[in-house]
Order: sequence, then C-alpha cells, then structure tokens
Amino acid sequence: MNTQCCDVVIHIDEELQDDDIHELSRDISCVPGVYSACVNDRARHLMLVDYDPEGVHAAELLSVVRQHGVGAELVGL
Repeated sequence: MNTQCCDVVIHIDEELQDDDIHELSRDISCVPGVYSACVNDRARHLMLVDYDPEGVHAAELLSVVRQHGVGAELVGL
C-alpha cells in the first residue's frame, strides 16, 4: 500500500470558543483520508491538517469548516 501524506493550513477567520474549535477539528479528523487536524493554542486561527490527497481534496476540508458557519481560507495553495 502506497500512501501519500500532504498537509494544508486552514486560516480560520473567527475567534472560536474551546468547544467549537475542538468540535471542528474532530469533524475534520473524521473525514475519510484525513490523518489528523490540530490547532495550536497560541495560534488558534490556524489549523494544520494532514491528509491523503488521493482520498480527500483540500477544498473538501475547507468545505467542512464552512459548513460549521465559519469563514476560512486555505493557506499556501
């Protein structure tokens, strides 16, 4: 099995409460093809997502964030 790993940074426009940011990272982590999604406590507006580009596209990850009613952009694409 040949798995690739890519990462993308998602810039979150709003300041989210702890429960909301944890729910968001949990939901992204549950997307098939995602290995992990995490937010640093010191940079809570940036979420790093490690994923398999053959299993999920970065735009789909951004869509999950926006489905939570949160404004966001992909960084570095």
